[in-house]
Amino acid sequence: MKIAIHGRNFNESARPFIENMFDELSRRKVEVQLSKSFRTFLDQAGISHYSEQVYEKPEELCDARLVVSMGGDGTLLETISHVGKRQIPAIGINVGRLGFLATVSPERITDMIAALENSQFRIDERTLVEVESNIDLFDGLNFGLNDFTITKTDTSSMITVHTYLNDEFLNSYWADGLIISTPTGSTGYSLSCGGPVLVPHSQNFIVTPISPHNLNVRPLVVEDTAVIRLEVKSRSSNFLVSLDARSRIVDENTQLLVRKAGFRARLIKMKDDSFLNTLRSKLSWGLDMRN
Repeated sequence: MKIAIHGRNFNESARPFIENMFDELSRRKVEVQLSKSFRTFLDQAGISHYSEQVYEKPEELCDARLVVSMGGDGTLLETISHVGKRQIPAIGINVGRLGFLATVSPERITDMIAALENSQFRIDERTLVEVESNIDLFDGLNFGLNDFTITKTDTSSMITVHTYLNDEFLNSYWADGLIISTPTGSTGYSLSCGGPVLVPHSQNFIVTPISPHNLNVRPLVVEDTAVIRLEVKSRSSNFLVSLDARSRIVDENTQLLVRKAGFRARLIKMKDDSFLNTLRSKLSWGLDMRN
């Protein structure tokens, strides 16, 4: 079995689990390729690994059976950007904080490796959001698993986001920004701005304003076949665009179309891992003395 591993720095408490993971992979003779940034961190932290294969750019990723993300949800989002159209299945080990997407605990790494080797898992396909523009916004990585966000760049003035669905005018959002979220991203930034939670396979996007000036403006759920066109006006003549963990400042002349990507992210889930269980554990649903 050949796998790739991407990760970020992690707390010292996770060290024995990481070391055990490499020992277990070596014992099972699993071929491993590391992302260059993660290998650099491992070397600096003094964590031994046996892999000599490294990738720096997404196109250098080997023909792996699967990709392991070692970190939190943000690391898994990065991992999905490495995989891209190749749709290699990915699994997240949570050595970060929340772990809404990266659901494998460090204590279960050995069980995870055994399950992967014996194909005792399922593939959960997730919709990606794609952004088209008249400029290259994100170095060719114009897709995301969670959301695409427009926000103001200064601390005082709102921006105006003129929004169209399939070329039909929807609304002009006077706000601090606007979020276009996938069902997967519904439990992220959109949720903190009052958006609804969608089950992962809902065929929808959520249009969520950030601190709207008009209090009667609320998040809107639209079909994911819609093409969303965005025109932004700002007193500073620029604004910030973000796609998952990637962001940059652009000017008002930037043209933006948001749609569903033509490929999907494929997340590996253990047999006892379900979205509803994650909702209850991460959002503390059901923790009521009356239950």
